[in-house]
Amino acid sequence: DWIRRKLESVSANKIPEIQWQHGEQLLFLGNPIKLALEHNLRSKAVEYEPGVLQLAMPNHEPSLIARKVIQWYKKEAMTDFTRRLEIFSSKLGVNFNSLALSNAASRWGTCNSKKEIRLNWRLLQAPPHIINYVVCHELAHIKEMNHSAKFWGIVGSIFPDYKTAEKELKALSPKLHRF
Repeated sequence: DWIRRKLESVSANKIPEIQWQHGEQLLFLGNPIKLALEHNLRSKAVEYEPGVLQLAMPNHEPSLIARKVIQWYKKEAMTDFTRRLEIFSSKLGVNFNSLALSNAASRWGTCNSKKEIRLNWRLLQAPPHIINYVVCHELAHIKEMNHSAKFWGIVGSIFPDYKTAEKELKALSPKLHRF
């Protein structure tokens, strides 16, 4: 009975997969944006204007749309995350050596002893304060490579409201993994 109830709960709370079609709602920096598809004989660069992600292409095959949208998210994520890492590493007084994007199913970020940081590109869908939390969390690992009280003190020194952001990220995670 317990297993059946848990499976029913998971099923009831499941976020529907994205339908890669005109009008589909996506998230960008915590805000809803609409996917707008236009037929064009030549495939054009993805254009973003507040509230709308515009794709012009000859073929509206869902897999092609998905690939193009994800490519755009990754490009934007690299720019956005680099800027945030530079700001917060300066505040914390640490240097990171590199940023790479991750496609991990269960981790939002990692930092290794070589000061290499990996952040999940899907975070770009989250509100800015949640991205900032993950960035600060990973930068804190440059000073403390564990999750000790000292580590959390470092996180709190540059992002005092980390506990709230961590809870929000957990709740938001299923939506961020829609694609």
